Amino acid sequence: MIELQGLCKRYGEVRAVDGLSLRVDAGEVLVLLGGSGCGKTTTLKMINRLIEPTAGRVLIDGADAAALPPHALRRRIGYAFQAIGLFPHMTVAENVAVTPRLLGWDAARVGRRVDELLALVGLEPATYRGRWPQELSGGQQQRVGIARALAAEPGLLLLDEPFGALDPLTRDRLQESFRAIRCAVGVTAIFVTHDMVEALLVGDRIAVMKDGRLVQVGSPRDLLRNPADAYVAELMDTPRRQNAIFERFLHGDGA
Repeated sequence: MIELQGLCKRYGEVRAVDGLSLRVDAGEVLVLLGGSGCGKTTTLKMINRLIEPTAGRVLIDGADAAALPPHALRRRIGYAFQAIGLFPHMTVAENVAVTPRLLGWDAARVGRRVDELLALVGLEPATYRGRWPQELSGGQQQRVGIARALAAEPGLLLLDEPFGALDPLTRDRLQESFRAIRCAVGVTAIFVTHDMVEALLVGDRIAVMKDGRLVQVGSPRDLLRNPADAYVAELMDTPRRQNAIFERFLHGDGA
């Protein structure tokens, strides 16, 4: 379980995140949704202390994250992001194994975990274990990034636009894979996106942010049926408009 209590981040007079309070229960996937500059990524970075908050607290399983050394905290949290960040001088297996090795796992346990996770993300271990990142497609690299984020069996997974740079077909496949993976491992996750359709597909609940503040939080159905304001209503109309265009083309009424 993770709880954000009055979380704030200010840069001079600019409030990047302004009094954000949220609770994410164990095993839940919460999506942070909103446009560029709304505070989504800043929130993630405050959770794993890449950025220190100006005010407020982050509680992980009831413990204040500020009481832990930043490096110790980050080893308990999986982090996957759009840029992927695989180490080019390491093989796929070595990339996945980075955190377990830092934690002192023995070689046999590390090897088993690497193979287990590669299989989980749809990469045959015997085929991909020894490959270099530059030998992989963008989608394959992103799968390795997710495997690396899960490697040390974290209780919390943070994902910052993890599929944003991929082509639509690959992105769709990875969204499907992510849903299967989260069911398999039962991890608690906060997933950042600006894509309303993606938010509906991957989230148990969606927290809409605007100008650093929380506008509304609820299940996809809650937000679709009862948007809190015009901004949330506009976001929720996006998949409806896309579906209506698709239906017109499907029935021969499109341009």
